[in-house]
Amino acid sequence: MSSGTKRALADIIRRPLITEKGTRHLEDNKYLFEVKPGVNKIQIAQAIEELFSVKVTKVNTFNPPARARRVGRFAGTRPHYKRAIITLQEGDTITLFPES
Repeated sequence: MSSGTKRALADIIRRPLITEKGTRHLEDNKYLFEVKPGVNKIQIAQAIEELFSVKVTKVNTFNPPARARRVGRFAGTRPHYKRAIITLQEGDTITLFPES
C-alpha cells in the first residue's frame, strides 16, 4: 500500500472519543470515533481495518445537529462533526491508551 493511501485513510478518522457512553461501549468491544462528516460506513470500516489491523463487523454513525453558540453579540454554530461506533470481531481490540 502506498503512503498516500495510508495518509488518506488516517484523515478519515479524526480521533477516538472518550466519553462516559464510549467507555461503557468498550465492554461490548465497541469503540467510538470522531470521523470526517462526508465519509460513509464502508470507508470508515476500511480505514479502521487498515490503521489498527482488526476486523470490523459493524459501523453505526451519528450525525448530530449543529449546536448554537454565542460569544457576546456574535451568534454562530459549533463546528460540525460525525461520530462512528465501531463494533469489532470477537477477540480483536484497539489500544486507545498505549503503555509507555
